[in-house]
Amino acid sequence: MTKHPQLVARRRLLWVILFVLALFCLLIIQFFKIQIIEGDKWSRRAAIQHQLVVTEPFKRGLFYSNTSLKMGHPEKPQAFVTDVPKFHLYADPSSIPENFRKEVADKVCILLGIQDADAQKLRQQLDRRSRWRKLALWLDKEQCELLNKWWFPYAKSKKIARNALFFVQDYKRSYPFGKLLGQVLHTVREDKDAKTKQSIPTGGLELIFDKVLQGKEGKRQILRSPRHPLEAGKILSYPEDGADVYLTINHYLQAIAEEEISKAVKHAGAKSGWAILMDPKSGEIWALAQYPFFEPEDYRTYFNDRKLQERTKVQAVTDPYEPGSTMKALTIVIALKANAELKKQGKKPIFSPFEKIPTGNGSFPGRSKPMKEAARYHNFLNMNMAMWKSSNIYMARLVQRIIDVLGEKWYRNALQELLGFGVKTGIELPSESPGMVPTPGKLHPNGKMEWSVPTPFSIAIGHNILVTSVQMLRCYGILANGGFDVRPTLIRKVVRQKRGGEQEVLLDNTAPERIQNSRRLIDADIIDQVQFAMQYVTKPGGSASKGEIYGYTEAGKTGTTEKIVNGTYSKKDHISTFIGYAPAKDPKFVLLVAVDEPEFKYIPGFGKNQMGGNCCAPAFREIGLRTLQYLGVEPDDPYGYPLGDPRRDESKANWMKETQALKELYQQWNG
Repeated sequence: MTKHPQLVARRRLLWVILFVLALFCLLIIQFFKIQIIEGDKWSRRAAIQHQLVVTEPFKRGLFYSNTSLKMGHPEKPQAFVTDVPKFHLYADPSSIPENFRKEVADKVCILLGIQDADAQKLRQQLDRRSRWRKLALWLDKEQCELLNKWWFPYAKSKKIARNALFFVQDYKRSYPFGKLLGQVLHTVREDKDAKTKQSIPTGGLELIFDKVLQGKEGKRQILRSPRHPLEAGKILSYPEDGADVYLTINHYLQAIAEEEISKAVKHAGAKSGWAILMDPKSGEIWALAQYPFFEPEDYRTYFNDRKLQERTKVQAVTDPYEPGSTMKALTIVIALKANAELKKQGKKPIFSPFEKIPTGNGSFPGRSKPMKEAARYHNFLNMNMAMWKSSNIYMARLVQRIIDVLGEKWYRNALQELLGFGVKTGIELPSESPGMVPTPGKLHPNGKMEWSVPTPFSIAIGHNILVTSVQMLRCYGILANGGFDVRPTLIRKVVRQKRGGEQEVLLDNTAPERIQNSRRLIDADIIDQVQFAMQYVTKPGGSASKGEIYGYTEAGKTGTTEKIVNGTYSKKDHISTFIGYAPAKDPKFVLLVAVDEPEFKYIPGFGKNQMGGNCCAPAFREIGLRTLQYLGVEPDDPYGYPLGDPRRDESKANWMKETQALKELYQQWNG
């Protein structure tokens, strides 16, 4: 029986509908599988093919100068270090057809001036199976523009994705003042940590404050397509800049100190030298200069040469030395402190500042040879004369009396607990040395006792004890500020600038309480007596007349010590110092100048070149004078000028009458 044509047509239509429905169901199932079940998988593949996430650079925190010192002048931000925008050139080799890669590499090398082995490395990068290869680093804006001017038309003509070559912005350390403050600041290496992407410090403040200087990278998503250049995309997370460190260092005073210390080292024919300028009340270091200099931008040269590595450290912090005669002012402090202690106990003092003490005999218990004076022997001295003439024997006699009455333990405790020797100051620099104070009963590495019978007499004149320059600066800061504890610091505050404009203060050393809460270490009457004696040092007949700051009053002390070379004291190698402050009545600064290994020679009309009064005191005078002028401090000794200056009036000049009276008394006692 023949089927009806309409029925056949309906069946065919039904099968077609069923087939279409089945096909549609399969499509729905496949769509569900792709979009829902395997959605993440295919999204990742698509992202890999069409999207690229690049980092958004952050700025490392900066270091700022202390511009608050000059009265009447507004404080303006002045950076010692800046972060300059730079660019790294990257390539997406998979987007560059193989037949164009050599041409692209050659042209890039020509435009960027890349030659030889570096050019070969760049060419090899384009043959890597990767979508992210680094071609060139630290390009400036002009180089980027030059490269883009060629690349965009070239990519369009060859139908290459425009962002097959692209730039990633970064920041590079730059130094507006060049070498200024180089050893203190240091720098960061050009290559960054592979995992954290953070800069790697070479030392100095960059190392100490690395954690707060660090920022956080942001992320930007860009598209891989000839129609979408690098700028396309969206910010996934914003970068966070590092915190800024506001230093106590003033760039102008730092420049003065560096200029003068370099002159002093060159004039003395010395190995090196340094100068530290500090506010005696707050402990703020205004300048820390060292010569020869260290230039941060050329750090590779210094670290690749062992001889030059010495220039990268801050010797005032890392290198302990025997302080020599600069210790004598502190010996008097301890002796006067002993007097005060005995007075509390109802006992007689060990000495009087005006006492006529015999000093012609340099024999002391435990010494195989008599102690010598630096220049000539004196029959009798009092405290002021001893400071004026820098007597070794007088200071040792005072300590002998301290030991006899109060004992060695009391004396050693005064050195450490009162003056802070043998203990780090805590200044914000790496590798600070605590120095060394001998300990009774303790052995040296060579097997000998650190503290023997004659040890206290040597310490009295600055031998058999190791100190750092910053420790000595602190001690003289205590003398200058009236007897209060002071802690040297390089930091005023640390501030993080947030994206919204608000500031987060992470550290603040500028609060008045920091000074107001300082504990008294030395009584005011002791400070007055020591300061009175130190004012003779820079006057005629003193050991540092070349350190007199013309037009101002000052107090200070010289030091010249033999260095230990091959286990013995060298007669030709010295470290020479001068420490003082000005004005004497209301000191604005305390300043230490040190010269390491000045040339051993006698200069007619000048004296022994290696003496602290000759190679260091003049630098103290110049730095001190220029500092007082910068601060706007009016001269407090308007008649105290050198011979030939019309302003000079010896009858009215500060401390001339006192010096003349002391001279006459000295002649009566010593002939």
